[in-house]
Amino acid sequence: MKRQRIVAGNWKMNKTFDEGRDLAISIIQQLGPSENLAVLCPPFIHLNYLSVLTNGIANLKLGAQNCHFEESGAFTGEISAAMLKSVEAEFVILGHSERREYFKEAGELLAKKVDSTLKHGLRPIFCCGEKLDAREAGNQEEIVKQQLEEGLFHLEESQFSNVVIAYEPVWAIGTGKTASPEQAQEMHRYIRNLISLKYSSHTANLTTILYGGSCNPKNAKELFSQPDVDGGLIGGASLHATDFISIFNSFPVSG
Repeated sequence: MKRQRIVAGNWKMNKTFDEGRDLAISIIQQLGPSENLAVLCPPFIHLNYLSVLTNGIANLKLGAQNCHFEESGAFTGEISAAMLKSVEAEFVILGHSERREYFKEAGELLAKKVDSTLKHGLRPIFCCGEKLDAREAGNQEEIVKQQLEEGLFHLEESQFSNVVIAYEPVWAIGTGKTASPEQAQEMHRYIRNLISLKYSSHTANLTTILYGGSCNPKNAKELFSQPDVDGGLIGGASLHATDFISIFNSFPVSG
């Protein structure tokens, strides 16, 4: 059994309803059959309609960009994992650097969100990564280890097997900077080793670890050729169908 390769598009706060519909249709028209998985993570307003559009497409799934940890209640402006499941979302991005930075989301809260998503049969795409000052100080491994321990490592091994991890060097998000393929591989290998130490080498070898830092059609092939890079969490390039498909087609051919 080999681990799943994924390209997930994080649309962030972009695309009106009509624009999102047109983007999704264009992606569907260009997406050929593949053993790899594409995941669209649009704003909430698109999920219900896109679940109809993508129905029956085996290698195209839907994900949300966030969720609350409670089942329901007086949490104005929030959305629950159960609600996401009801519109056939299968993934949820959690712990994105923008949520950590702008909304002060941290370990204890993210652990609750992880628990809620797994309870409802959703797969978290759990983000981790360091800021520029931590990278320059050589503390990137310490930062990532702490994020994984606080947000994920409370899970049982059977639960953890449903988690996707996205390593996002924060200094390379939306800046045009990109970690070198060697830097990406180094951190992905480090993360996989942490999983092996916490759970088992079997679980570590099956865990999908995505790269999320200004991945684009020009650098995707080299990044995806690294042995521990299993795809990408794509931001800006996911807003253009041709770019997203180009990235999706950048995986090396399986032997």
